[in-house]
Amino acid sequence: MKYLFILLNLISVLARGQSANAVSKDWLISPQSAKATVTYSQDKRDIILSNGLVRRVFRLKPDLACIEYKNLTTGQQLLRAVKPEARIVLNGVPYPVGGLYGQSENAYLLPQWIDGLSVSDSAFHYVDVKIAPLQPYLKWKTTMWTGNKKNATGNEVTFRFRSSLPALAGVEVSVHYAIFDGIPLISKWVTIQNGSKADWTVNQVVNEILAVVEEESAVVGKPEDMAKPNGLYVENNFAFNNAMRYGLSDQATHWKVDKKYTSQVNYDFQTPCLLEVHPKIDMGVRVKAGENLESIRTYELLIDSYDRERKGLAVRKMYRTIAPWTTINPIFMHLVSQNDEQVRTAIDQCAATGYEALILSFGSHCNMEDTAAANLKKWKELADYAHGKNVLIGSYSLFSSRKISDEDDVINPKTGKPGGAFFGNAPCMGSKWGLAYLAKLKKFMSYTGFNIFENDGPYPGDVCASTSHPGHEGLADSQWKQMALQKQLYQWCNANGVYVNAPDWYFLDGTNKIALGYREVNFSLPREQQKILNRQNIYDATWNETPSMVWGFVPLTKYQGGGPEAVLEPLSEHLDAYEQLMMQYYGAGVQACYRGPRLYDTDDTKRTVTNVVSWYKKYRDILNADIIHLRRADGRDWDGIMHFNPDLREKGLVMLYNPTKERITRNIQLPVYYTGKHDSVKIRVKEGAAQAFTVNRDYEVDYEVEIPAEGYTWLVIE
Repeated sequence: MKYLFILLNLISVLARGQSANAVSKDWLISPQSAKATVTYSQDKRDIILSNGLVRRVFRLKPDLACIEYKNLTTGQQLLRAVKPEARIVLNGVPYPVGGLYGQSENAYLLPQWIDGLSVSDSAFHYVDVKIAPLQPYLKWKTTMWTGNKKNATGNEVTFRFRSSLPALAGVEVSVHYAIFDGIPLISKWVTIQNGSKADWTVNQVVNEILAVVEEESAVVGKPEDMAKPNGLYVENNFAFNNAMRYGLSDQATHWKVDKKYTSQVNYDFQTPCLLEVHPKIDMGVRVKAGENLESIRTYELLIDSYDRERKGLAVRKMYRTIAPWTTINPIFMHLVSQNDEQVRTAIDQCAATGYEALILSFGSHCNMEDTAAANLKKWKELADYAHGKNVLIGSYSLFSSRKISDEDDVINPKTGKPGGAFFGNAPCMGSKWGLAYLAKLKKFMSYTGFNIFENDGPYPGDVCASTSHPGHEGLADSQWKQMALQKQLYQWCNANGVYVNAPDWYFLDGTNKIALGYREVNFSLPREQQKILNRQNIYDATWNETPSMVWGFVPLTKYQGGGPEAVLEPLSEHLDAYEQLMMQYYGAGVQACYRGPRLYDTDDTKRTVTNVVSWYKKYRDILNADIIHLRRADGRDWDGIMHFNPDLREKGLVMLYNPTKERITRNIQLPVYYTGKHDSVKIRVKEGAAQAFTVNRDYEVDYEVEIPAEGYTWLVIE
């Protein structure tokens, strides 16, 4: 059964003596009732963060410590032992923040043990707490189409800590928590306020330490080979790797062993059940007297199922909630231009077909680093021309995978010379050139009014041993400082309404879109292969990402090799392939980079493009909704996806494809649970008449559908 979670949840509800109607309050369908609260226990000894989906409880005295972390949907207790709230390393000395000590059994934690635990002499100790409504992390704005324009709501709790050690006088640590409405999600970060008269080096901030219940008990084995706890999905805003997937980009989530857990099954105490969140490379930042430092931010999402689809839907809901700017999704063309007249022509074609934006692609004649008056004036005039036709405009800029100079490139600490960076040679963002690069980009976008910034090769985590670069002091702080500069650029763009495409994971600091993942040389393959590969790429990329978070690629002209069988130009001669490639992407809610000199070459081509864009705009809300994965493309039989949103008139939209050379008829089980329609639904083929269907107890509808040879069809669920 595909929806085993539903049955298990029903059993759990009935076992707790609740009404079976509670099953209908699945937070992924009806999150409105899950309101965040922060309350004190009846005896005032504890403070409780809860929203009906997650509960996290803190004991306030004799020091602050987390004593419960519970998934209220499953009833699962995540916590097995008490740990410090955080750990900071100042001038090379580690200091725990809060926490209670003395728990002898670390496999589980009983409430009656709490009063017997003691305070650490060297820790920063709890002082007081402040509770306030949740405020937006980033100030963002946009004039573009956006799936969610609302900022996350909930509550923020700030616990203040000070030390009694004379050496730490004036240094204050605050541990912040945010609990969100409508989702089992808690965020955590730490700030350090240097109120002393001396400068401090913050070597490291471990902003989360959790002794979590292990996922499996292995008698022997290494931590990296053992399963990590499934019930807790952790993400943070310190991610880069150009992998275009968060799990491979994460630089700060660490599942470690807990030597104090002496009753674990593993003979060598190697079970990965201690979560610590901190940058892999020490921060090494000097915080001057009177300055503050904020750690990375951690987001902890409680998972209630092993089902891949449901787990992915939870992650996608997290992005929609905490990073609503990722739901912005303009329709854009990627122009390869050689002169201004080609830009004007492309703008005219965008306006004529319903495209909303034009991006000057790599290889075009736009140079955003040229801030000479004449260049600024020229591009402002072109931007004004685009805006006059209700077309947004932006450009591509390359950062790290290029060589600037020995003075400005990152210095390899092993050799003392340039080279050995992620991309071989690369500039240091903290160099004179790097700081000037950032300033030029801001000046160019501010003056011209460009709406889109496509940043290729953003900061990839290179360290730099230079001691003469003005943006960092040396090797120790080079990664943290460069990362901060990259984030500041994206946050500036977000605050100024500039849409950002970047092939790296900076979503939580303001970027809007990332590539869905592909091999560029695949776009030199024949068109028939590209169709299937593109559908596979879309299918694979949308388990954890929403459609608006990813982009694909359609080579209108030759790209990375390939012959006439690979490209769409002349467009009028390959109109069927052009239309289907558009429908595959628009039908998934995914924008593609249509890269070439034009969108149409004949009236028939113009009509085709206009019709597809009009169809997309008609169903835009549901096409930008989350995806249920029906069947992956394999070239042998049908494949397809299904969008759903229980809050829309169209509860679902299904895209089905037939790669074979014959028309096929198939009976497909459409999973309608997440549409919110659990008894009956109406389904229509394209714009035809709707028919009513009964929903079975697997929350599916058996539907017989015809799909044309080497073509597609689509269904609407109402």
